[in-house]
Amino acid sequence: MKLLYAQTSPYVRKVLVVAHETGQADAIERVPAAALPTERNPETVAHNPLGKIPTLITAEGAALFDSRVICEYLDARSAGPRLFPAGEARWDALARQALADGLLDAALLTRYERVMRPEALRWEAWEAGQLAKIAGALDRIEADLPRVRDRLDIGTVATACALGYLDFRFPDLGWRAGRPGAAAWYAEFGQRPSMQGTAPPQG
Repeated sequence: MKLLYAQTSPYVRKVLVVAHETGQADAIERVPAAALPTERNPETVAHNPLGKIPTLITAEGAALFDSRVICEYLDARSAGPRLFPAGEARWDALARQALADGLLDAALLTRYERVMRPEALRWEAWEAGQLAKIAGALDRIEADLPRVRDRLDIGTVATACALGYLDFRFPDLGWRAGRPGAAAWYAEFGQRPSMQGTAPPQG
């Protein structure tokens, strides 16, 4: 398998954490691929018409995207631990993954607004709306943690990757303030080899 990826993408990180946790990291060849919202990469578009990463090219030559599809594919082919539970627990895990991905969507839109849009064209109300989504998601994560803190599923993986992205791109946000449960949980979960081995570059 080949994964079109960038080290700084939190969605790529989620895929790689799943690969590590299911014992498949060594089966994936990582192929660096740029993916900017203002510039389409022909190499990526050749496999994914949306031009987005992560994109996984299977051994059979099929292209899978986005991160949610890739994670479920890796989980389905895992011979060991499974991160997508069955029954009612599945819907809970998927809902928590959706919450974490929604937090990331808002964070990425904020990042694009700050870094890519010319300063004269930036819209303060837009950024404020995205930051409100991030705060709301963080509050829900804090409220949910007492019942899920000991789980290892796609919901907890996605949550950890989202919190890691806030540390990476928004260190001044101070997401831990008023959220001691999430802060303590992330400090512990972040020590897993899968998280340590997929951390974005520093500096």
